[in-house]
Amino acid sequence: MKLFFKLLLLIPINIESSFFNSKAIVHPEIGANGMVVSQHYLATEAGHSILAAGGNAYDASIAVAFALAVVLPRAGNIGGGGFMVMFDGKTNETLSIDYRETAPALATKDMFLQQDGSVDRKRATQGILSIGVPGTVYGMWEVHKRFGSMAWSELLNPAIKLAKDGFVVSPFMADALNKRYQKLSQYKNFHRIFYPNYPIKMDQLLKQPELAKTLEIIAANGAKGFYEGEIAEKIDKHMSENGGLITKKDLKNYRPIWREVVKGNYDDYEIVTMGPPSSGGIHIIQMLNILEKHDLVSLGHNSSTYAALLTEVMKYAYADRSKYLGDPDFFDVPVETLISKAYATEISKRIKLNVITASDKILPGAAMQNESLDTTHFSVADKHGNVISNTYTLNSGYGSGIIINDTGILMNNEMDDFVSAPGVPNQFGLVGDEANKIEPFKRPLSSMTPTLILQDGRPIYATGSPGGSRIITTVLQFLINTLDFKMEISDATVAPRIHHQWKPDILMLETGFDIHHANDIEALGQKIYFSGPGTSLESIEIKNNLYYGFGDTRRPDSKAMGH
Repeated sequence: MKLFFKLLLLIPINIESSFFNSKAIVHPEIGANGMVVSQHYLATEAGHSILAAGGNAYDASIAVAFALAVVLPRAGNIGGGGFMVMFDGKTNETLSIDYRETAPALATKDMFLQQDGSVDRKRATQGILSIGVPGTVYGMWEVHKRFGSMAWSELLNPAIKLAKDGFVVSPFMADALNKRYQKLSQYKNFHRIFYPNYPIKMDQLLKQPELAKTLEIIAANGAKGFYEGEIAEKIDKHMSENGGLITKKDLKNYRPIWREVVKGNYDDYEIVTMGPPSSGGIHIIQMLNILEKHDLVSLGHNSSTYAALLTEVMKYAYADRSKYLGDPDFFDVPVETLISKAYATEISKRIKLNVITASDKILPGAAMQNESLDTTHFSVADKHGNVISNTYTLNSGYGSGIIINDTGILMNNEMDDFVSAPGVPNQFGLVGDEANKIEPFKRPLSSMTPTLILQDGRPIYATGSPGGSRIITTVLQFLINTLDFKMEISDATVAPRIHHQWKPDILMLETGFDIHHANDIEALGQKIYFSGPGTSLESIEIKNNLYYGFGDTRRPDSKAMGH
């Protein structure tokens, strides 16, 4: 035994590895030919199986998306919508697709207002009227038509098997369902499928035969299997019988939109992210443009000065979000101004280190001449150079709570992401204005921020997160942690995060943030409170011709799997 310890002392403890950063505290997974990272290990395995079968990153992403609809019903979906940002290895193009939900034709701007002019929060966030026209199935179908290499039906097989044969409920899922029992058990179909026995116990088997049948129809018929025919008839019938607004015509007329990505530069990195109706991409670039003027490393990671600076920058971005962001097909979003270096310079002149500005003193566009925690994100990369960053959602956890009769389809509550009344916060505390008012066929504003980082024209990071209003600031801090502080993606992910969204004027500090620094920030005049984890980065780094992936441990079912 003494000899063993003598030999142990001879081993250098700081030896550099060609695979891993020896200074990292937490290490990512590694793959030679690709990587899949998602918020549920079974969905990650579904995507990995597609890569192993010879599919590309697009194929794997579709498999992950449909598998998450089965195993992560709080956010994974076919009854919701989202955004995908892509780097195509064949053409070296960056692209994005908007498959966000739309307001039904019968929607009106005052549909959630009561007689006294106040917003009926329950009607906006729960039940039949809160549902927007889903986009996920059509979004995945469009990606497959353009880039898929395997048969569509093969990509849905993992999800169908999980729905038909069932899967073991994780402790995390059991806890999430039990916490929402009072809210969701009132819905007959939800109660029947998810609460046959209450409380839910971990390790019980959950089968969803109705959802399996729906997925089989979609597998056989593509997008038409959802937006026309038997399933569309059932959605239309359920809506008409229960006072809903979505019709067969709404479903048949739905189309995703291929949109230009939003790009910015940060030092020698290119930021490629989602444009409106996502607000995330614009404000990521806006905030990085401001922060670029500071030596963040010299301030010290998560020091009080550093955190106070980020707080001020976040306030300006979210103030602008409240006024200038909406569906670009309905509102002229001043994208070029918001992401310009000149605008960032004007804002920078108003920010001083260790000085806190009250939110009431920051007006939207002053320098110009609460989406749910249960969104979900996945990232996928393959050996052909294709890289995918995808965020999609039902909005609140388990969406509206409405499951369409005989289909197993859990529907979103995205109508609350519109502004029900100017200046009135939504369920996540986010304030909006006319740019995001309810209008038929319009897409609600979102904080979802699927993002790629390129260097010398090649992708080096793919990232994104759930977390409602916290998504944007979460992605921002991941980028600073990796690009400025050179952290391994795992350490960049687990580091405590902060969040400020302009109103309310409160700085959220994640549990684990240094209490001494917190006290210093409070002494500057900024109200603070500590919050639990509400986000979950699912990220990939590509370096040394290898793929590194890390699933955020804030959501214990997350998993990265290298190929």
